[in-house]
Amino acid sequence: MLDGSKNRRQFLRVAAQGLMLSAVASRWQSDLWANPLGFPIGVQLGWLDKDCKMDLDGVLKKLTEMGYGEIEGPTTPFPTMFFNRTPAEFRRLLDEHGLRCRSAWMSPSSSEPEWEKQVEDARQIGLQYLVVDREPDSLDEYKRVAESWNKLGELCRQAELQLAVHNHFRVFKSFNGARGFDVLLKETDPKLVTFELDCFWVVFAGQDPVKLFKRYPGRFSLLHIKDMKPGYKHSVDTVVGQPFTEVGRGIIDWKRIFAAAPQGGVKHYFVEQDLCDRPPIESARISCEYLKSLTA
Repeated sequence: MLDGSKNRRQFLRVAAQGLMLSAVASRWQSDLWANPLGFPIGVQLGWLDKDCKMDLDGVLKKLTEMGYGEIEGPTTPFPTMFFNRTPAEFRRLLDEHGLRCRSAWMSPSSSEPEWEKQVEDARQIGLQYLVVDREPDSLDEYKRVAESWNKLGELCRQAELQLAVHNHFRVFKSFNGARGFDVLLKETDPKLVTFELDCFWVVFAGQDPVKLFKRYPGRFSLLHIKDMKPGYKHSVDTVVGQPFTEVGRGIIDWKRIFAAAPQGGVKHYFVEQDLCDRPPIESARISCEYLKSLTA
């Protein structure tokens, strides 16, 4: 009787340890396949805006089940970027689904109270980066914008945040031999301003993300990733048709980009797809499945 009781206790202890190890292994495996760069796959919520407005909780649940671990706030002004929830409510939903919001887009505030409100909202959600973008029409304007980004970057630094500048394709237009994007990189202080490199728009403009990583090492903390269908001409002026597709289904060499990303300073990346040929949540699943299979 005593020996049997002892054996049962040993069995239960070993079984419990086995379950714990199984859970750890499962979590480790999940983290492994969800981290092609050694950190979680992220997704930008802006292109899922319609779904999020209808059922934010349901969308976050689906994204977590797919394998996403981080999100970026959509490209709408504070506070509607939280889908009409308070920052605390939004943060609580994210926590419930094991998600973290590392960055969000913003409109540079025109008043001190407005800026202070954005900073407080950012802190409540746990943001690290506030993202901005501009596509000036002249070289002089690019220089003025760079100067303004330095000033805003200093304000962000004082608030323990980081300013990140996002690119589209027109920033690669040249003015008397000088590209606007190069001006932004050269005229901004690396201590105050980092960049969110949208790899699709880089390729669409006929440029190479890997060459940018090498030319400006450490300047790109964030990436936006979406793929490009074959057959579209490079342009820095216009977009004709629907060139967007899921990551891994287009012409962009993601293995090469991810292999070079550490040199660029990349810390987070977010799937985004401006236009979809199927329901956006399905496109999000397809992109995530590809990224989970990718090794860099």
